[in-house]
Order: sequence, then C-alpha cells, then structure tokens
Amino acid sequence: MADLDLALIGNCQIAALLDRQARYVWACLPRLDGDPVFCALLAGESEPDAGYFDLELINFVRSEQRYVPNTAVVETVLHDDTGGVVKIIDFAPRFQRNRRFFRPVMLVRLVVPIAGSPRVRIRLRPLGEYGAAHPTLTHGSNHIRFVLPNLTLRLTTDASITAVLEERVFVLDHSVTLVLGPDETLADSPGAIAHHFFAETKNNWESWTHGLAIPFEWQDAVIRAAITLKLCTYEDTGAVIAGVTSSIPEAPNSGRNWDYRYCWLRDSFFVVQALNRLGATTTMEQYLRYVMNVATEAGDKPLQPVYGISGEPRLVERIVDTLPGYRGMGPVRVGNQAYEQVQNDVYGSVVMAATQFFFDQRIVAGGDLAALQRLERLGERAARLFDTPDAGLWEYRGRQRVHTFSSAMCWAAADRLSRIAARLGAGDRAQHWRGLADGMHAKIVRSSWNATLGCFTEAFSRDELDASVLLLPALGFLRADDPRFTSTVQVLEKTLRIGTHVRRYAAADDFGMPESAFNVCTFWYIDALAAIGRRDEAREIFESMLACRTSLGLLSEDVNPTTNELWGNFPQTYSMVGIINSAMRLSRSWEEAQ
Repeated sequence: MADLDLALIGNCQIAALLDRQARYVWACLPRLDGDPVFCALLAGESEPDAGYFDLELINFVRSEQRYVPNTAVVETVLHDDTGGVVKIIDFAPRFQRNRRFFRPVMLVRLVVPIAGSPRVRIRLRPLGEYGAAHPTLTHGSNHIRFVLPNLTLRLTTDASITAVLEERVFVLDHSVTLVLGPDETLADSPGAIAHHFFAETKNNWESWTHGLAIPFEWQDAVIRAAITLKLCTYEDTGAVIAGVTSSIPEAPNSGRNWDYRYCWLRDSFFVVQALNRLGATTTMEQYLRYVMNVATEAGDKPLQPVYGISGEPRLVERIVDTLPGYRGMGPVRVGNQAYEQVQNDVYGSVVMAATQFFFDQRIVAGGDLAALQRLERLGERAARLFDTPDAGLWEYRGRQRVHTFSSAMCWAAADRLSRIAARLGAGDRAQHWRGLADGMHAKIVRSSWNATLGCFTEAFSRDELDASVLLLPALGFLRADDPRFTSTVQVLEKTLRIGTHVRRYAAADDFGMPESAFNVCTFWYIDALAAIGRRDEAREIFESMLACRTSLGLLSEDVNPTTNELWGNFPQTYSMVGIINSAMRLSRSWEEAQ
C-alpha cells in the first residue's frame, strides 16, 4: 500500500519524490507545477504499468534510506536475499556556475554495487498529460529519448541501452550512471558529469546549511525542515509553493483533494519568515520581489490569495480522470479554485512580508517612501475590508463570514504601515495608520471576543472556534500574557485538541466534519503553550509531533490523530515551518546548554 514515507529531492526548479526503494513516484517537469511525468503516487492501489522510474533489485528483502547530512541528496541501500547490496544516490544538480545558479531540469542517479552479485532491472516509464500519454521512444548508442506531447526527456547512461530499453535483468558488477534531463548531448561521459555534479551539489547544500542560525536543540529536525522549505521555492521568480504534490486527500475518501503546487501569499509569508529567522535572507529577498511584482500587476484589482509560480493569476481548477488518485481515492485536481476567493488576510500577508525591506539592514536595496506608497494602497484596502465577510484562511467554498484571523491580518497591515512610516520619518503617515489600526483593533476585539465562552471565536459574533486565533500574539495583536488569550487557549484545547493533535475547527464544513488534525495548528498550539508559561507541556507535544515525521524527517499537511498516519499534500510547507518555529521557541540557548 502506498504511503507518504517518501524522500524529497530538488533544485528549486524541479522536485521529485522517491519511495523507500528509490522508485521515483512523483516528479513534475519542467518546473514545480508542471506535468507529473512520474505520477505513480496518484495511480491507485495496484502496481502501475507506468509513471515511475526505478532500479528493481531482484529478490529484494529490505532497504535503508537517508539524506547525505545537510544536503538534499538521498542515498538508498537495497539488499537482496543472497547478500547482494546496491547503493543508489539520487539528486537534482544545484550549484553556482559562472557566478549564477545552475539548476537544470535534470535528475541524476548513481548506482553502486556494494556486496555480492546483485541482479537489477532498470525501468524508466514516464508519462505525459497527467498519465494519459505514453512517450515515443528513440535511441542512440548511449541515450534514449522519451518524446512526450509537451516535453522530450533524454536518458544518458553508461548502462546497456538494450537492457534499459527491454528492461532486461543484468548483474550489476560495476557502477552505473543514469542522467535524465533535457534532450541535449552531455559534454562529457555520464559518469564524469554525474560525479562532478554530485560533488558540486553536495558542497552547495553543505555551504547553505552552514550559514543557518539554528537552535541548540533539535538541530537535525530544523536543518531538514529548512532544506525542505528551500526545495519548495521556485528560485527563478521567488515564488514559494505550498506543497510538492496535488490531490493527496486530507483524510481517507474525504474528497478534500487539492492541488498545492502554487504560491499562497499567506503560506509563503510564514515560510520566508521562518527561513529569515534562520538567516536564509536570499530566499526572503527573492520572495519579496515576487510578491511586490504580483501586487504591482494586480493594480486596482483585489489581491488573490494564491497565484501561479510565474505570478499568473488564473489557476482554473479541473478534475483529470486519467489518474485514479492516491490509493485510488480521487478526484485528482489540477489548478485551484481558491484563486477566485475573497480572503482578506492576504493584504496583511503582503505588507508584513514587505516590512522586512524597511527594517532589515542586510537588504541593501531597502524600502523607501515610494515603496511605502505602493504598500499604502494595499493598506487602504485592508482598512476598508477588515470587517467584511470572506472565505477565511481555511478557504471555505460554501460560506463567508467576517473571520477573526482575516480581520487581525488586516489590522496587521495598518499596524506595520504605521511602523514603516515612522521608520522613514513620515510622521503624518505614521499617525494616520496608527489611528486606523487602533480603531480596527477595538472593533475586532469587541466583535470576536465571546465573553460567554471566554474565547476569541472564529468569526465576528459567532460561537464557532478556530485554531487560527492562536496566532494573535504572533501577529502582535495581543500580548501572550493577556488573560483573554490564556482563556482562549484553555477553551480551544477542550474543543479542538485530540490527544496531542489539534484540528483547525470542530464544525462541519462544505465536506462534512473534518476527520484529521492539521499539523501546523498543533505547532501553533505548542507555541501558544510556551507563550503562556506551559513550556514543559509544549516540549512534550513538540516531541510527539517530531515522532510523526517520516523516516527522513518530513511532514505532510494532516495527520490521523488516532493512528498518527500522515495525510494531505506532501511535504507541506506550513508543517515544516511549524517545526522550525517551535524548535526556535522551545530550544535551550547555546549559552544555557554549554
């Protein structure tokens, strides 16, 4: 049975997922939102006849898998029942060349015999048009071309071309290299190219990781989360995708199957904020350019909650019937209807992200009065819309309310604009925005605080509860020691907590009653516990969340709160952000530990 114990590799142009036997089960080309040429992850329960790339070890009995420390390079070791052992190294090249990053649409596989006389079979079966199109094959003495409707891939290898074409079993008595990439001739032998790319890619990731400001405790978890977030960035434009996959259901047969390969401005803000806390400023700068371009292109039109990775506004959602779905649990969706929704928190997300331009002295081309004026247009909309209904951050498709989180994010836009204006010496604008922020704050508190429940609620003048109000101190809206926040935490945990997990909400939505817990909500709860002084309990729950990760340290969007089985799109940036933020909050300091 398929599961989400998968390894992620990539190079900030493409990404791929491999299972425990090093089979590529998901890879979108030629970019993160492209056609999944390897789509076995969504091919249902039965053994798919295509949509994957593997090296089958005959009489396989077990495997081990790990990341090369501090990198996005995966090593898988396969064992057969006669003592044969094979090591497979997989990566997507990424390194600096000619003073710019080299990140080709390329997957490199090194296969090394370690012991015995292992017998293997190479099976390379890409598909196009979401599983509908099989490639036309042509080949030469050292390569095979896979001609798909919108893409041609070339496998260059020093293995027997006949063995690959006919999927013949052969004894692996020497190392083999497989380079899958564009339909271009390699400048050197595949072995020489692959080993050079491996060394450069390994060095690149080690250097990037070396520059991270990590906490003393849980270093492995934080490093893996940081690398995963970096792999979810589309470096060409600065966009950050919410997840690598599409249509992994939030719970079995729930119908909650969404395409997450796009840039949600809210999610992306949290991603770059987390990476910035670790010192990864380049990713932040790239995203800020992306989001400012999106806001500029929107002009006088409302900002959307989500855009394509090129900044494209239309993400028309459709269902494809050529793939049955994860474990056969369709539908498989491409595109996301959320681009049509009104989600008012987006204005706060953009302004809060852009605030870094004005306060972070590491950014040479910082913000100025002209940039402030551009942001003020977004602030004006936030002030106008803060008390109007929207779909909310959970993207309800069947109703609209004045959601507390959306309103608080609109307040955050006005609050940050006041601070930015003060920073730039624009006293009159600072005063203007402070007055608006104070008025918005008073109304939000008055309308969202439910004295009977003793809790901030999901929406104005409603009784329903929502985990997103746990973020109010993080937004600066409330102090963590405000008695109303302590009371809110206590009320929410009685209703939304299941064991050590937290749900988004506890009321039926467009698809009925939610079954799974939302991983980032549990991290918000952990942070809230720490903020109100329940630090030991927070650490205990954090450790339990780390135990829910895959064997390689990754998390999906959701988890079954009873079995701890992962569900939802994978890996999900929100969840990996939660690991970083909670670890940074809970870790002992380096001084304390020494």
